[in-house]
Amino acid sequence: MKPATTDPLAQLTEIRAIMERSSRFLSLSGLSGVGAGVVALVGVTIGHFYLKNEYPEGYLRLMQTSVEERRTALPFLLLLSGAMIGVALLVAFYFTHRRTHHDGQKLWSAPGRRLAVALAIPLVAGGLFCVRLYLGGDAAMVVPGLLVFYGLALLNASKFTLDEIRWLGLTQIGLGLVCMLLPGWGLIFFGLGFGLGHIGYGLVMYSRYERANAAGAAAKPVVSR
Repeated sequence: MKPATTDPLAQLTEIRAIMERSSRFLSLSGLSGVGAGVVALVGVTIGHFYLKNEYPEGYLRLMQTSVEERRTALPFLLLLSGAMIGVALLVAFYFTHRRTHHDGQKLWSAPGRRLAVALAIPLVAGGLFCVRLYLGGDAAMVVPGLLVFYGLALLNASKFTLDEIRWLGLTQIGLGLVCMLLPGWGLIFFGLGFGLGHIGYGLVMYSRYERANAAGAAAKPVVSR
């Protein structure tokens, strides 16, 4: 039987770790961020070529058309957005489930549920708000709105997970505010925020929290029987 440690500092560290695991979801996988970023870049590419095929000036022309013309493109854009979200969620589920299993944690734990709710409320509200913008007279603010609301969702969720999520949220908000000044570059900012932003965040998180564990698992000798 392993003797209990008498080091007060070690005991405090252990208690803090237990409290964090019970109140925060700490098993987010960096690879899920990389996967979501790749999905976003593929979606932006598909959207760009679709709009170039439908309108001479592509995205910029779509933002300047009448509401009636924009309605004709809405089903495709909603289908593309739904497909991107669905694939990104599947990727995130796969890698995060794999990490929670490795860490001995549950994916749908109390902290996981709090994290999901904290993300979902700003995302749903922002998505509905941006659809209304698209069908109204200020469609050029759709991408800035998506970035800002997504950043707010990440800030809201950062209380229940890793602190680095807060910096990703601030990055998204900053890109959204700059995009407001350059609305014609909406697709580029979408790719920067949802694509490269996720990939960069994912690589940092993987390097910081997962690479050492992966290397240790790979180097672990196999015991023959």
